[in-house]
Formats: sequence, structure tokens, C-alpha cells
Amino acid sequence: MFHALVSIKQVPDTTNIRIDPETNNLIRQGVPTILNPYDAHAVAAAVEWKRKLGGKVTIVTMGPPAATTSLRECIEMGADRAILISARQFAGADTLATSYVLAEVVKAIHEKDPIDLVFFGKQAIDGDTAQVGPGVAVRLDLPVVSYAIKIREVNLEQRYVIIERKTESRNEIIKTSLPAAMTCEKDIAEIPYASLPDLVYSLRYEPEVWTAESPIAFDLPQLGLKGSPTTVFKTGTPERHTAGEIFKVAEVGLDNVVKTALDRILAVEGMASMLGVKK
Repeated sequence: MFHALVSIKQVPDTTNIRIDPETNNLIRQGVPTILNPYDAHAVAAAVEWKRKLGGKVTIVTMGPPAATTSLRECIEMGADRAILISARQFAGADTLATSYVLAEVVKAIHEKDPIDLVFFGKQAIDGDTAQVGPGVAVRLDLPVVSYAIKIREVNLEQRYVIIERKTESRNEIIKTSLPAAMTCEKDIAEIPYASLPDLVYSLRYEPEVWTAESPIAFDLPQLGLKGSPTTVFKTGTPERHTAGEIFKVAEVGLDNVVKTALDRILAVEGMASMLGVKK
């Protein structure tokens, strides 16, 4: 029987992000949250292979009680079990502390119910580090395939998986032993429409809650802010640009269009020297 574990994150909807001008921190209060989009596709892939091979899908997330919403969304998609890792000791965790917690959780689950594949989204849209998946894999000494776009084969008898992944220059097809970990692009699977039974079940589903003390006794110095060497000194929002201008060559002539465009480029501070042009 196939057992997939998917690590997800509930993130702020980045279309509604605001920055506190005094502290330079994200303003999370009142900002709607969503299931991280890359994670949603990872869940879809896990459920797809569960249905092909028979088995189960376990979902885990570290976050506040509100993350229950995203866990229920995963149950709606066809996952079987959901675990919320939540306690004040976990607050403020960077990717190092987060990967420690998730690795310990995966290890504890695997000891009782062996896991074949551990899925992660490529990255979370609030941090964009893409570090947690590989970080967990390293802690567990698992082979990891990043930027996966397709699972070509899962062989439970011979204990291997074949995964296609995307790189900057080409696609690669990789065969590795099970258990393994993978980080997923959105191409990995389409998000399915929920069946009525899954929808009804998800609304009533209550995730398991794991704390810093139970059922795992975590090493407290490695949790939250205490276990996080990373510091964010400043955040900001991209500069908003005005709409571009449209010039019709038939009306003003090509020479005028080129001259105007060049003047605008050279007007940008430092651009003239960069291009070796004397103003």
C-alpha cells in the first residue's frame, strides 16, 4: 500500500500583502490566508497516486489553529489524515527550525506507518526560499528531487520512483530509491474537483493536534525564534509603475519613436554610464 505524506503551509494571500512602514514587517492581521498554491498541487499529485496504487495520504502543517482551514481543504481533495503542529514554542521559526520540526514529525509517523514519498510544494509564496523540503530531506537522509513536474512511475515492489523535473536549461528524468522526497511545481498535477462525500467529510473533519511536548518531545532550543539564526532586517513592496505610453509609428514616425524611447532610457539615473553613452 502506498503511503504519501505532504507537508503544506497556510500563507497570506500575496495579492493583499501590506507592509508596516515603521517595523518593515508584514501586516498579517486582517489579511486573508490560503493554502500555498504549490502545496495544493503536491497534494493533488499524492492523491492521484494513492488512487492509482491504493493507500493513503497524510497531510502535516506547522502553524496556528487557523491553519485547520487548509488542512480541511486537503481532506476535501482526497487526503486521509491531517495533523496540525501548533504551539507557541513554534512561533517565529525560520526554515532551519521549521525543517527540524517537520523532519521529527515525518520520522515519528514513518516509524509507525512507513512512508514511501514525502511531497512538498516547490516553495511557499510568502517566503520564496524553497529551503524547507530539501532541509527536511537532508535531516532524514532521504534522496530529494526538486522542481518535479511529473511522476512517471512508482514501483513499490522494487522500491523506486521515476520523476521528471524541470531545470533552467532542460528537463531531467531521475530514478531514485524509496523512500524519497520531492518538491513540486504546479505542473505536477491538476487540482481535482472535490466529490460531494469528500466535501461533506472535510467540513466535519477535525485534524490531530501535535504540540511541542506531545506526542513528540521536541528539543526546545531548536524551536521557533530560539532555533532560528535567520533575521529579516527589512521587507518592502515593489515600486508601482504607471501605465506605459503607446506610440503609433504611422502617426509619429519610427525615428521619433526610437528617439523618445532612448531619451526615456537615458533619463534613468546611472543608465547612461552603464551603456557608455554621453548625455
